[in-house]
Amino acid sequence: MTIFASVLCFQSVAPGVWRVDWAWGLPLIVVTVVIHVLSLGIVNERAARFFARMVHRRYPMVVFVVLISTVTLWATVMHAAEAALWAVFYEVLGARPDYRSAMLYSLGALTTYGHSGLYLQEGWQLMGAIEALSGWLLFGLTTAFLFSLIQRCRQIADRD
Repeated sequence: MTIFASVLCFQSVAPGVWRVDWAWGLPLIVVTVVIHVLSLGIVNERAARFFARMVHRRYPMVVFVVLISTVTLWATVMHAAEAALWAVFYEVLGARPDYRSAMLYSLGALTTYGHSGLYLQEGWQLMGAIEALSGWLLFGLTTAFLFSLIQRCRQIADRD
């Protein structure tokens, strides 16, 4: 059963409920995952090439630490940018009254921290749960990319 079939099936049980949340939330998950994968893929390729050039230097462990720290910082910036994208939609759709509170809510939902005391408007609450699902996916992808980069750096270092 496809995702859309599942949504349609749910809609038949409870007509009109959550339809708009799903209509905005699912495309936002897809967009943020695509942005995340493309960005981390490009960064990881460049990082591995950089490490291959620098591994012969005097302090390869320092190069490795700086490289992983830089990629981790980039991933953090990407998570913040993706939370900002959700926040823009929360404000535009009227789920939060202003961008500041929308961003705070979005960061809480994306990280599944959720203890800011902020809530979405009544008709948009499922969208916050959908963003939390997106956060799980994005953080899992980040972990996979970091692990992959660490493995590649080890292979490069062992090869040389």
